[in-house]
Amino acid sequence: MITESEKFLNKIEKQKLDLSNLKSDFTDLESFLEVYELLNNNLNKLQDIKEDMDESGYTAPFRSLNLYGTRVSETVDNEELGEINRHNSIFRNKATAKKNSLDRVKYAIAAHRIALGNLEEYAKIRCAKCKKSYRVSSFLENSKLCKCGSDELELKVNHSGVHRLEIIPYLPLSGNYMVLLSSLSNWGRESFKMVLNILQQKRKGIVKTVSPIIKIRENGRTITKRVTLDSEFADSYEEEVRRRYGKGVRIERLEFHRTKPTIVNDKHTRTNLALAYVKHAEDIVARHEDEIFEENIKDLNNLKTYDEIIYSVNLEKPDYIDELDLDDWREQKIIDNLHELGLMDKYGHLDKELKRDLKERDRIKKFIFADIAPTLILWDISKYYLCTSYDRRKRYGSPFPYIRNDLDRQQRKVFANPHINVVNLLKEKEKKHMIAVEDMDLLLYKKFKLEKRMKNTNFKLNYAALGPAIVFTSSDYNIKEVSRAYKVSEKSVKREIMNIKSFRKPNSKKSRAFLENIKN
Repeated sequence: MITESEKFLNKIEKQKLDLSNLKSDFTDLESFLEVYELLNNNLNKLQDIKEDMDESGYTAPFRSLNLYGTRVSETVDNEELGEINRHNSIFRNKATAKKNSLDRVKYAIAAHRIALGNLEEYAKIRCAKCKKSYRVSSFLENSKLCKCGSDELELKVNHSGVHRLEIIPYLPLSGNYMVLLSSLSNWGRESFKMVLNILQQKRKGIVKTVSPIIKIRENGRTITKRVTLDSEFADSYEEEVRRRYGKGVRIERLEFHRTKPTIVNDKHTRTNLALAYVKHAEDIVARHEDEIFEENIKDLNNLKTYDEIIYSVNLEKPDYIDELDLDDWREQKIIDNLHELGLMDKYGHLDKELKRDLKERDRIKKFIFADIAPTLILWDISKYYLCTSYDRRKRYGSPFPYIRNDLDRQQRKVFANPHINVVNLLKEKEKKHMIAVEDMDLLLYKKFKLEKRMKNTNFKLNYAALGPAIVFTSSDYNIKEVSRAYKVSEKSVKREIMNIKSFRKPNSKKSRAFLENIKN
């Protein structure tokens, strides 16, 4: 089973996805379906492999090792004890191989789901005859035919959808996430940690409900009862219980139910998303790094000379130098070389301009390059929440598998930083359609609050334009900038602005009374 999975994963690694035809308005339907079906078939095969592994005990491979060990009676001689230890080592190696193999399969499954989610959001298939549109998965389930029977079909790019095809080539589709991790740059590793911290906050979830288990007298006998209280009674549960059941109630046990702090509730998906976005960010930096440094660093030649000296000296290892003295020798050699080139004075102080340039380069890497991936994923996730309905997020997949349907106050805090400098850089260098939105966490709260008020009202909305409408009404951006960033028409945004106003302030007495009943 391990051999079979490794062969299939290695086969996936050798597959080259051609996404070049999927980045224009004239995307070929056959090319798109070829990529989608390849990934979908791989996913189905990987899921079958995972099910077989689960049935064979791969989820807990070390459990059987409890039967083995080195604790034996004193009558066992050393030779037999050595044989037992060798067998134990064999079983432990096999268990480790099982765990690693299943782990790789899980990462590959998560990567395929992310890729398919992006492709699903990227385009829809429309019938040229009856104009009916299909999601890609629904179209394939319908045997690639429209319900009207027509086979005249075309692919329509969903420009306002939440998708980023650029990350697909960097997803560990073969489960090789460790290889991708090891290839990250220094600032890339910091960026990877930042994205993971966004998707999984290191804190306890907030209290959602409190459940006291109480004993009370009822109909002449003592009964045990579980009471569920809302979070507002987390600190005053005792008073509330006594108010409801009298002073004679006794609390036997108390349970606090918390929300999950993670935005994405699967570690494999979180790791894959972080890797793909960071690798995409490294690709962006590779295209513009020299240009950015030229714009911000005074003497790039001196900086390159400094780097060459450090690099070349660290590669040297003279035979006559003891290993313990090697670091001291390298440090002195670097000082001598820098002094010889006039980049360091006799007191060991770096040239002031060079020192400033080194600090500026570190600042750019730490606060610009490392912030690109977090900025991109925060933009995509906020767009996903703003421009989709609760029902849509609950029913269908997305580019972010296992993402929560909505967010609590603590989770929304990660959206508070607008990353203005990075957004401006991406707009200038990469021509990204983005805007730096202040207080995005509060805008998401407004959106979730609006969704709750609209629940069961059958209010017709264009959610792709509703998000930009909320941003426009709560920011200083003009309607042209907002509609361009979210890739929707100004007309549709204006329509949703009017819908929000009419919903908040209904004109007729009947509609006002109806909304008042919903609130209550």
